[in-house]
Amino acid sequence: MCYDAKCTINNPSIKYKSYHSGDLNIGGIISLIYVMSNLITFKTIPSEELLDDPIMFLQNQMHIFSLKFAVKEINENPQILPNITLGFGISNSYFMATWTYLASMELLSSYGRFVPNYKCSTHQSSVCVIAGPNSHISQVMADILSIYKIPQLTYGSAPVINNVIHSVFFHQMFPNEYLQIMGILQLLLHFKWTWIGVICQANDIGERFLREVLILFSEKGICIDYIEELLVEVVSNEVGEKMDYFLKTYEIIMGSLSNVVIVYCENQLMALFRMISSVSEYWDTTVERKDKVWIFPAQMESTSVSFQRDWSMDFIYGALSFAISSQELLGFNRFLQMRNRIPGREDHFLRVFWEQAFECSFSKAMLNLKSEKRCTGEEKLEALPVSVFELSMTGQSYSIYNAVYAVAHALHSMLTSHSKHRAMAGNGKLNPQAWQLHHYLRKVSFNNSAGEKIFFDQNQKVATGFDIINWVTFPNQSFLRIKVGKVNPLAQPERLLSLSVDNIVWPNVFNQTQPLSLCNDHCSLGYSKIKIEGKPFCCYRCLRCPEGKIANQTDLDDCFLCPKENYPNKDKALCIKKLTTFLSYKEILGITLTSVAYFFSVISVVVMWIFIKHQDTPIVKANNRSLTYTLLLALLFSFLCTLLFIGQPNQVKCLMRQIAFGFIFSVALSCILAKTILVVLAFMATKPGSKMRKWVGKRLANTFVSSCSLVQVIICIVWLAIFPPFPDSDMHSIPEEIVLECNEGSTIMFYIVLSFMGFLAAISFMVAFLARKLPDSFNEAKFITFSMLVFCSVWVSFVPTYLSTKGKYMVAVEVFSILASAAGLLGCIFFPKCYIIVLRPDLNIKEQLIK
Repeated sequence: MCYDAKCTINNPSIKYKSYHSGDLNIGGIISLIYVMSNLITFKTIPSEELLDDPIMFLQNQMHIFSLKFAVKEINENPQILPNITLGFGISNSYFMATWTYLASMELLSSYGRFVPNYKCSTHQSSVCVIAGPNSHISQVMADILSIYKIPQLTYGSAPVINNVIHSVFFHQMFPNEYLQIMGILQLLLHFKWTWIGVICQANDIGERFLREVLILFSEKGICIDYIEELLVEVVSNEVGEKMDYFLKTYEIIMGSLSNVVIVYCENQLMALFRMISSVSEYWDTTVERKDKVWIFPAQMESTSVSFQRDWSMDFIYGALSFAISSQELLGFNRFLQMRNRIPGREDHFLRVFWEQAFECSFSKAMLNLKSEKRCTGEEKLEALPVSVFELSMTGQSYSIYNAVYAVAHALHSMLTSHSKHRAMAGNGKLNPQAWQLHHYLRKVSFNNSAGEKIFFDQNQKVATGFDIINWVTFPNQSFLRIKVGKVNPLAQPERLLSLSVDNIVWPNVFNQTQPLSLCNDHCSLGYSKIKIEGKPFCCYRCLRCPEGKIANQTDLDDCFLCPKENYPNKDKALCIKKLTTFLSYKEILGITLTSVAYFFSVISVVVMWIFIKHQDTPIVKANNRSLTYTLLLALLFSFLCTLLFIGQPNQVKCLMRQIAFGFIFSVALSCILAKTILVVLAFMATKPGSKMRKWVGKRLANTFVSSCSLVQVIICIVWLAIFPPFPDSDMHSIPEEIVLECNEGSTIMFYIVLSFMGFLAAISFMVAFLARKLPDSFNEAKFITFSMLVFCSVWVSFVPTYLSTKGKYMVAVEVFSILASAAGLLGCIFFPKCYIIVLRPDLNIKEQLIK
């Protein structure tokens, strides 16, 4: 062994680098790295043991180029693994466990001799395996390689490993798949796609995806219209047998109302999906193809087989796919340009790729059978259609590149550490084992040539995210992959996804408007969703919002109430701020009521002036002047107390207005009742020998008025002491208004005050009615009877009117009732007397009174 310069082992068949390769068919690639002395190379399956007539996934050649490029860079870099030469070999799985087991066991055999678990050379040991892009390859390899603790790096989707011991030896160059699932979920939520289809593989990966997705998506309000599983075994000679199943799935997809389809599969199934564009052309079906928004995961890159090179790719136009976050690598395009030469015989993979990509042949014997021309070596990779071969590195190729570097850095750290221990121990041997590499792989951290930092997280998965790619295809079978977003693993869980929506190109059928994917149309503003029995919760009917509620967004589960200070508009889609209102002096109603109150107040003053001026006349004396003046004052204050009801309510107004109204009207009604009783007593006192004469006089009248008023005062004091009125705002009676009002504190006390007034009015009416025909020229009883009839009519109609009115109009009704009843008393009792005093003084004489 030598450590001073790059070196090889003493094997004439292996020079500076060794590429032992077999044919590559439709299956994936297994990259096997192991250490033979100081040369890292690959073990391969002999080409004579491979299947005949292989069909190649043309795009998989980019994986090989990435691996070669990484090895070349490392070998040319003196800072990494000095004196160590990296080599590699490639084996094909053919999607079959037997080939995978065979390749795995060859690592445990001597080079060129298949004797498992037996090696002639003790210095030969495996260092690492890079596997992918399909998950089942890693699962099969783990059964054998984990026994020998050989590190395994996967660059495809993570396998479902039930054996905890096996999982210890896995290092995933593929980011955390849960991050991708959350990215898909947030993508659906961002565009409000709630009715989707799901296509997945019929294997452990598909089952894991469904297990995580069904619950998670339903919790976020997303329903799945259909779930279809595709068989993984899609080797070329079985395609015909699977076609019926594929056509059935195709009919379900195209017949669905969902415009969004998640295809959670792996690389090999993309070739099957390319058949969608050609179903009607090559297979007998009457189902019309419809444009869908396809969502592909990062483990499902663009792949095709050679006979699909001329097939249309328009079905993928506007699709969204996830891709492992990658950067442009300096020198990679130049490296590809150097591949533009006839591959050597030892590079069998490249020769197969070259023949199928350029539709030529290196063998004269096969020229007439398989192609029309001979490979000249003048062919250029950049001349190939993009659908056949892309010159840009894909996410999976980028992961392979980083995987090789991760192994190189880990191996460099391990060898450096062992060299130090060897120097300290004075031991000349340096024979690192594969199992020792795990420790250094877990801690590996480096910046690749693109400047991106690569390291593994606590779950042994590479700590990177995903790019969101928008596919734009063209009629010449070329396409563009436009980066329109990113899933950032370092962001907050609810903000993992960032999108440039304006840059997204949608399928043609949607006319560049954001597609909808719903079970039914949106419930518009003002409507809420109501579930339809027997259907998923994403299917619903729309129900108009009830009174008082709105729906200001589409597809709300339930309408909601506006804030107290707002009210719904006519369409029940918006909350409008309520107007603050009260019975104001500035509005017509307030001005009218105020004017009427002042008018009757002036009339009351004029009447009082007339009675005072003519106080010595018989008609004034005949009706008890003190009660008359008291009644006129009570009526004057009745008109003025209505002013307490008009204007913005405050604490003083609320405390005073009902109390003042109740007390003043009680005084007025007491005076009227006293007048009526005095008329009766006066008539009875005129009879000879009557004992009622002593009851007639001011003393009885004052006592009666004071007693009745005192009862009302006591009621009002109790009201103020226990349930005092206070300023309040009514937000519910009138939807569009906030009514500033006085809360009476106790409605019962308010009606007790009214009831006592009603009691006095009823007694006055009955007594006056009985005394109306007493023989007296100036008998007030008939006027009081009519006035009480008016008064009672007003207040009896007040109660139902008051209860049926809302807002400021309740106050207006009460003010009107006060004015109408007081005016009725004033007019019915005093206007006839004023008529006699002013206009018929001839009747206001003592002789007329005696008559």
